[in-house]
Amino acid sequence: MLKHISSVPTKRELLLLVVLLASFIWFSSDFGIQRSLSAGLIPGLLVKQDVFHEELVAEDWRTRLSWSSESDVLPQTKVVLHTPGWTIFDNLYIMNGTVFVVTDRPETIPSREKLISTGIELKNDPVSVAARLPTNHEMRIISLEEGRELFGDTATLVDGVTWIVNDPPQLIRHYYHWVAEVFFGFWRTYSSLDPSISTFGTSSLSAPRRIWFVRLNAGQWRDKAHLNEWILRSSFPSLTAEYSNDWTDRAELGRTFLLDRVLLSDRAAAMLGDNYRQTNRPASEAFSLTGSPHWWHPITSNVMAFAGLDKGFISAPSAPPVITYISRQTTRGRTLIPDHHDWLVKELYELRDKYGYEVNVVSMEKLSREAQIRVAARTTIMMGVHGNGLTALLWMKQSSRTTVMEFFYPGGFTRDYQNTAYSLGMNYYGWWGNTSFTSENLPHRAYPDGFQGNEIPIDGTAVAKACLEILQAQNR
Repeated sequence: MLKHISSVPTKRELLLLVVLLASFIWFSSDFGIQRSLSAGLIPGLLVKQDVFHEELVAEDWRTRLSWSSESDVLPQTKVVLHTPGWTIFDNLYIMNGTVFVVTDRPETIPSREKLISTGIELKNDPVSVAARLPTNHEMRIISLEEGRELFGDTATLVDGVTWIVNDPPQLIRHYYHWVAEVFFGFWRTYSSLDPSISTFGTSSLSAPRRIWFVRLNAGQWRDKAHLNEWILRSSFPSLTAEYSNDWTDRAELGRTFLLDRVLLSDRAAAMLGDNYRQTNRPASEAFSLTGSPHWWHPITSNVMAFAGLDKGFISAPSAPPVITYISRQTTRGRTLIPDHHDWLVKELYELRDKYGYEVNVVSMEKLSREAQIRVAARTTIMMGVHGNGLTALLWMKQSSRTTVMEFFYPGGFTRDYQNTAYSLGMNYYGWWGNTSFTSENLPHRAYPDGFQGNEIPIDGTAVAKACLEILQAQNR
């Protein structure tokens, strides 16, 4: 006979049931899950999370700076470094669309016209030149007392590094003028703060947080091939951009903004410098500043990585040497005489066949952005008619035999790519037919009839001979 089993639970069973139910609820919660991880798989996680949570609750965002009491000091503006058109400031103020330099030592501030301009279109007639000179609307240099009176006792903080571009849209959407002038000059200026940049591109500099285009809308700095934004985003992936409408938005707020660190660039201001008068290139002013011989490597390193190349690629020699001819024969202007183009290609291929050099004949407009970077990064000698494609020299490896050859209509010359090549420590040869010139005998800038035409001569045999001399000299 079966024994009768009571259906009433004992006290012990009830206690066990309560414990099991509580455990189930506890482990089902996010807190319980985190505690179980803390106690078992990841010791110490709970302590770190609790501390982090307390920090989040306790810490105010650093958005405002106050000097409300008499003892508080209004932060003074400091010029960290300067050359015409390129200036780094600490504690720069902006209010109502005007830049304010606040200092009790105005004698330490460079001439205002070498800092900023009105940002109008660049023309060379006397009236236009005078109209570029800044007024109190663009910049004011004021004392601390004036600052307290104007700003009150607080300012909204914009921390990190801000790059303010005050150029008009006139030239900036061109690949060369943006990357090899504005961006080039910006980085040469900013990188001078770190003279220890290594050959691999490592630097102690903080990446810029933002770029403000004061005179441009969102579409006015992008080139047709979209290389401008590609280079900027590959160099600084976290960079944010603001435009003229954003500048107006900030002005209409009627509030004072205090910018932590600013690099202010202005093409018109750079045009007042001695280096510009010699080269006609605004970035040349930045090269009066001292810096690391590897100053450009942080940029090339990031750009190459973005293009799918290893960052260490910039320090590895090309073997065999690579000759790249950038052809403009499919464009509408500045092309070689067709027979001379064929002659040059034939001579370069003969170098390839006889000496084992790699030879590339490319039309840059037919390549992807990544492919353009990759071919340039592998190139030892780059050549072509004066034109936008030669901007690719920025991505060549720097070595004693890295060389740029530029073909001109006889009598014509401009220093765009010569100055860029020299700024990177590269060799440069300009060509008029069968005659070359370099640093010792550079001609004056000139644009004769035929400069923009399609009948530019070149002696393919002379160019090939020069290539051979450059490459064989390194083996002797």
